[in-house]
Amino acid sequence: MYTVVEIKGHQYKLKAGDLIDVEKIEAEEGNTVTFDQVLFIGGTKTIVGAPVVGGAKVTATVVRQGRTRKILVLKRKPGAYRRKNGHRQAYTGLLITEINDGQGGVTKAEAKAKAAAKK
Repeated sequence: MYTVVEIKGHQYKLKAGDLIDVEKIEAEEGNTVTFDQVLFIGGTKTIVGAPVVGGAKVTATVVRQGRTRKILVLKRKPGAYRRKNGHRQAYTGLLITEINDGQGGVTKAEAKAKAAAKK
């Protein structure tokens, strides 16, 4: 089973056991977070939300908190004006542990995926 879920304004296609990076979520490493903005569930039985699927949830474990590579932004204008800025986007790494479709169907991550996330 796979799902399309909205997390902080972005849509992600997920399966149980996936490891994804999303915009920073205020949670400690090892904590469990739940997302209820499930837009679509696919697999043997397809469920389309209008706009969300009622009762469906995606559960994830916070694996890491970090920041991406630095991006340099250079500005120049005629004359002697020069400006150099840098930006590092904060992100949260999530391991998708469980997908619940709200109708009794539950898909859980395998133990191998959880062990891989620890490394």
